Amino acid sequence: MKPGRRRCIHALRRIGLALAVTATTLPASGAHGATFPDKPVRMIVAFPAGGGTDIVARILAERLTRLWGQQVIVDNRGGAGGVIGTETAARAAPDGYTIFMATLGNMSINPHLYKMNVDPIKDLTPISNVVDVNFVLVVNAAFPAKSVKDLIEMARNQPGKINFSSSGVGGAPHLAGELFNQMAGVKLTHIPYKGSAPSFTDLIGGQIPVTFDSLVQSLPYIQSGKLRALGVLGTRRSSLLPDVPTLAEAGLPGYEFTNWFGLVAPTGVPADRIRKLNADVRKVLADPAVRQELEKMGADPAGDTPEAFGKQIRDDSAKWARIIQEQGIRAQ
Repeated sequence: MKPGRRRCIHALRRIGLALAVTATTLPASGAHGATFPDKPVRMIVAFPAGGGTDIVARILAERLTRLWGQQVIVDNRGGAGGVIGTETAARAAPDGYTIFMATLGNMSINPHLYKMNVDPIKDLTPISNVVDVNFVLVVNAAFPAKSVKDLIEMARNQPGKINFSSSGVGGAPHLAGELFNQMAGVKLTHIPYKGSAPSFTDLIGGQIPVTFDSLVQSLPYIQSGKLRALGVLGTRRSSLLPDVPTLAEAGLPGYEFTNWFGLVAPTGVPADRIRKLNADVRKVLADPAVRQELEKMGADPAGDTPEAFGKQIRDDSAKWARIIQEQGIRAQ
């Protein structure tokens, strides 16, 4: 064999060996730190389609689909006040391909009301807060009460006779109503539904006169005149409803209730994937177009570190455990 050809063969062998070594040391596609996600992602929502949580989830899912080039599929698992969806999420494979659009009720309220087969704080790991959600007290347009004071007076004159609806026992709308009962010294009777969408169907139809729910869910019906807003439940008025007072302004000093929606994943998802999910969610929430879309429906874009969101979940859990015990609130 000629010397030149021999040198060429040796060189090719060295290149082949180097490529083989490189291939064994690089992570495969889809391995930790590589091209995650490299297949569709499931985003669980613990309520039926059409509710506030579902609306926000679909906005985020659409943007993440664009960012990743992988479909993000919203999977509605309603029932039992959000417990079914929460348990489904906690039991999913901890690989980052199942994420859960959780709420205050799912993570910090339900564990104190229901006998659950999972512990949300232990079995789900925080990714990022997504939105802080303004709540509003609304009534059917034909209902006589024109103000919070009117409603309180009617409720005092008819104890237990005026109903309020919610998305389910233990959800944020339920607890907002019970807090109203406690602070106003009245008894509105709670009627739970399987999600906000069916609750609002009966509210608009006149079968139920009152509810406490997110501005995300309520605003289109307020704007169309089908519902009337009596008060905003947060500490300040909403820029979308500047003429609607807070409940504190309207005669219930100290009343304050806000909800949040945030992403969590089954405990055990590798840390690098949690960091990737967090970074991409915050990137989406920083987009001015996304912020405008969320803000115009009454949701304030958040986006935080997993550590900060985890602290928020734990703090809210301690707060609502105390309120539920003090008020004797029970799952019906």
